[in-house]
Amino acid sequence: MDLKNIQLTTFKRAYFLGVGGIGMSALARYFISLGWEVYGYDKTETPLTISLKEEGVAIHFDDLGDNIPSKCKDIESTLIIYTPAIPKNNGELLFFQNNNFQILKRSQVLGLLTHNSKGLGVAGTHGKTTTSTLLAHILNESNVKCNAFLGGISSNFNSNLLTSSTSEYTVIEADEFDRSFLQLAPYASIITSTDADHLDIYGDASLLLQGFQEYANLIHPEGHLILRHGLHLTSKAQITTYGVDDSSANYSAHNLRFDNGAFLFDVTFPQGEWKDVEFGLPGIHNAENALACIALCQKLQLEEQEIRFGLKSFKGVKRRFEFQVRSNKIVYIDDYAHHPTEINALVSSVRMMYPTKKIVGVFQPHLFSRTRDFFEGFVTELSKLDEVILLPIYPAREEPIAGVTSDALLEKISCKKKQILTPELALLYLKEISEGVILTIGAGDIDKIVKPLTQALHENEEMG
Repeated sequence: MDLKNIQLTTFKRAYFLGVGGIGMSALARYFISLGWEVYGYDKTETPLTISLKEEGVAIHFDDLGDNIPSKCKDIESTLIIYTPAIPKNNGELLFFQNNNFQILKRSQVLGLLTHNSKGLGVAGTHGKTTTSTLLAHILNESNVKCNAFLGGISSNFNSNLLTSSTSEYTVIEADEFDRSFLQLAPYASIITSTDADHLDIYGDASLLLQGFQEYANLIHPEGHLILRHGLHLTSKAQITTYGVDDSSANYSAHNLRFDNGAFLFDVTFPQGEWKDVEFGLPGIHNAENALACIALCQKLQLEEQEIRFGLKSFKGVKRRFEFQVRSNKIVYIDDYAHHPTEINALVSSVRMMYPTKKIVGVFQPHLFSRTRDFFEGFVTELSKLDEVILLPIYPAREEPIAGVTSDALLEKISCKKKQILTPELALLYLKEISEGVILTIGAGDIDKIVKPLTQALHENEEMG
């Protein structure tokens, strides 16, 4: 399909299949902002679908088959947007396919938008949501501004969408899942990592790396590739490397430290050095994400004070190293980490911040295939916790795989204190903890216990 032949202006209505997904919801909000009628189907109601309803999206949760709203049966004016997570036998999808509607994947719509603006992609198997949200925040707080389609809810502007009528830039989280990022036409991009992941899609790590190389080839020759040092990718665009405590990188962060509750680091780059850069998110991996944004923002001609202000005022992304409770006795952090590398970054950062506190981690493995593919990595990283609670594997789109269970994972983890609990029992157990650090970790529906746990821990503090 040649996306250049599709004109969005010919439509006045968007129909989303899987509207409650984090990436899909950003597009739904975008079309609402354009004045389109927006309809959507999703399997279950969530806080995100409730927000979308309040913003004007007509959402339903039953597969209507061909009984969709009559307005949406107008082929000429209705654009269908779907996520690959929608089953192929979904009745509504089959109706649209059988009646020759214009049907696009979410990634294809994002591709259309990057063809019509200067796209700033953020790709990588780890860190892309935080990095893209930070990049959007810095630009939004500067004179440059931007549009942004993000894979998480920014704590600064409480949305996954930013719009600007004046900016030529569009920040997009470039997702490697299902090779979606190959639909984009980025002017510039950050690539944070190419660690093996999504092997159910790619087959093996070499094919995943090939996918990232194909993405790097899409970057405009007059643009920029901001590449974490040590990644072996080439590009016709100018390559700038970055790394923490890495003097061979073009941009290096060093002297990471906490001072009166603030997270600070120094930055060296070809043109000079910045001392005492303050960043709103702690952690080694977050300093690395910030460094990538500093490099790209300098390439986009932002002033030092604009970049520094954006970094200092950044509040993070929902479910990415998100503090829920923070007191002298008890700290509770919720994080989306679902890969061994991400768990390592989370736990090592927490150890750096709270070296004397006991760390209890509650982990919900995400996907049977990912648990199988990175089994030993999960064992290694989870064993670094003082206490481990495992939830059953969250299957998402998958069927069970023989022998791949939370029980098998628990058996190999070397923590002395470890157990498997349902989410409900885990919540009851965690409510009784009065000291130390609690981490809820995972990309499934573990977030359902975040609000009640936070509330219970706050109540305990007030009573205690």
